[in-house]
Amino acid sequence: MEKKSRREFLRETGALALGLGCGAPLVATSCTSSIRGDAGAERKWAMVIDVEKAKDPAVRKACREACERVNNVPSIPDPNEEIRWIWDEKYHDVFEDQIHDYTPAELLDTPVLVLCNHCTNPPCVRVCPTQATWKRETDGIIMMDMHRCIGCRYCMAACPYAARSFNWRDPRPFVPTDADGNFPSEFPTRTRGVVEKCNFCSHRLRDGLIPACVEAANELPGGEGALVFGDLMDPDSEVSRILREQRTISRRVSLGTGPKVFYIV
Repeated sequence: MEKKSRREFLRETGALALGLGCGAPLVATSCTSSIRGDAGAERKWAMVIDVEKAKDPAVRKACREACERVNNVPSIPDPNEEIRWIWDEKYHDVFEDQIHDYTPAELLDTPVLVLCNHCTNPPCVRVCPTQATWKRETDGIIMMDMHRCIGCRYCMAACPYAARSFNWRDPRPFVPTDADGNFPSEFPTRTRGVVEKCNFCSHRLRDGLIPACVEAANELPGGEGALVFGDLMDPDSEVSRILREQRTISRRVSLGTGPKVFYIV
């Protein structure tokens, strides 16, 4: 029997955990009903990724490097222990539920940027026993409190997008520092035994900036529009305009999670 990686196992069990969290057999009603909106939210942040523009290796590299630098993401060479906030996977793995016999062959192996989907109805939040992961009421971002995290990894099993990483070792020695031993960013570093993930660069949003990956992509020649970020509650925002005017898809919508990362294909 072929061995599965830890990440593959978590991906496959995510859908099951989602169903259990909603209380089967009421998945179709209890899960999807909350997708209609975030009551009381001031904003609803979302991201649109243009798959064609993000095929450029330079764009994807710039996104990863900017994310790692701004968030002090460690670079651990062991693939079983790596920490990933934004990375790429093949189209056929990202949109496996939307592949059919006539999907163009050249599309199947196209690299697609993936990250936390900041779901409207996040299964990870429901299963966390310590509320270390929660949905921010003001803007819908799925946040992490590393001090509350006890490392149970229920959230990893519940996430159908494999968007969370676990620190099997102290990550700080794997974060590059300058000559004085300073980390690249003031963003808090993590410790062994906690889960982490993308937070849409919430600390940058607080300062009126956009996520680092979006900024990095758009600064590259040819990368303009590869990643777009904005407020879904603002009908005049760029993301709202794109979703109205262009064909976009999102991941595993049938699960009722309400992902807020969309893809132009």
